[in-house]
Amino acid sequence: MAICGQSTKPSSSGSSLRSVPSEERAAHEHSGRCILVAEDDADDVFLLRRAWRKASLLHRLMDVADGIMAVGFLSGRPPFDDRARYPFPELLLLDLNLPKMNGFDVLAWLKERPDMNALPVVVLSSSSMEAGRELAMRLGAREFVTKPGDVNELIALLRSLHERWLVDDRAVPQSLSVAQEQARVESMV
Repeated sequence: MAICGQSTKPSSSGSSLRSVPSEERAAHEHSGRCILVAEDDADDVFLLRRAWRKASLLHRLMDVADGIMAVGFLSGRPPFDDRARYPFPELLLLDLNLPKMNGFDVLAWLKERPDMNALPVVVLSSSSMEAGRELAMRLGAREFVTKPGDVNELIALLRSLHERWLVDDRAVPQSLSVAQEQARVESMV
């Protein structure tokens, strides 16, 4: 997708991109890094976007609805072959329960691609099953996080992921733990 806040999921009108308010596009169109979210649940994507805005993160957040689209986006296959519109992400937030090709299959595909081994993949799962966590980590996920149910917890998580994966360590002091960041966010609310 070309603009932060748009989705590559088909909309009910049949369009391949979901439109967003122009002020959000203007605020994020040319800012930050690209983050790809592979998530099929529209409610989870909505909450993630909401938390992203509330966390004041200015990176380009793009989402795809299934594992095949994620692989297509990462490999730059049509319709994602225009890297000006669909830049290679600097972080992948991956759900495991994706249709067409699940998150484990996406991780296995990435593991076979040495040209993509620098891409940090954070699994966001609704399950906390240890077997799933172990398999995801064996397949190359850098982190495995259970999706928080509360938007304030999600804001804290996103800020923490931002600090770990998207901020140049040389320019930023030590990041807060997720619990410290969550406490800070709650004190602001």
